[in-house]
Amino acid sequence: MEDRDVAIEYHWAEGDYDLLPWFATTLANHKVAAIFSGGGPAALAAKSATTTIPIIFSSRTDPVQMGLITAPKRSGSNITGIVSMSDGVIAKQIELMHDVAPRATLIAVLVNPSNPNNPKEISDARDAQALLGIKTTVLQARTSRDIDAAFTKLVELQVGALVIGADPYLDSQLDKFAALAARFGMPTIHGLPEFVASGGLMSYGPNLADAYRVAGIYTGRILNGEKPADLPVQQSTKVELAINLKTAKTFDLTMPQPVLATAKEVIE
Repeated sequence: MEDRDVAIEYHWAEGDYDLLPWFATTLANHKVAAIFSGGGPAALAAKSATTTIPIIFSSRTDPVQMGLITAPKRSGSNITGIVSMSDGVIAKQIELMHDVAPRATLIAVLVNPSNPNNPKEISDARDAQALLGIKTTVLQARTSRDIDAAFTKLVELQVGALVIGADPYLDSQLDKFAALAARFGMPTIHGLPEFVASGGLMSYGPNLADAYRVAGIYTGRILNGEKPADLPVQQSTKVELAINLKTAKTFDLTMPQPVLATAKEVIE
């Protein structure tokens, strides 16, 4: 139990990824027993800070592609974790928005330029644009003020729907996104089902709760003496769709039956 069997020290950069190296170095200097990182940028910072302290990550970015590990299954080092692969997710999100809001002639994708997965998401968005024959535009946000500015830009560009990219900071702004989407009447899809629970229209993405559960199990095994190099990097490919029909009604949108049929959660 926390505070009895183990002490947990929390650090949150609040979207300022420049703070991550300092946080990681601080933890390494404290000689903690293990470091858990909830995203690719934090894991990279931890990797730079220590080669001996066990690092457990949960990431939606390909850990080999971003240089976190050298092999898909085993790192052979002090790093292990779970990957909730988001490859193709943003393309599917664009497709879903196109199905739900077919009158939208321009769909925007909002990404965090500080995230190492940013170029991949932009590339996937362009592929979806070519495949579906629709227009997309990319907006960027790394702060709360950037998000406000992005919604103003959406109106200027006459964007018909918004896709929010996978990013730890953007994930932390679910309530803000739901409120802004409602205020601007902007159909929006996010990767986390909590967005739908906050009043957002749709979510489609990997099950992060399950990924964190697995990462927690790994952390416990390492604290009990196992080595990260002996624990294979796990990969989750499960994705889930959630829909808020109340929000759809406020946007005067009718959910296509094929879309509804694939949803794991529907809020009525």
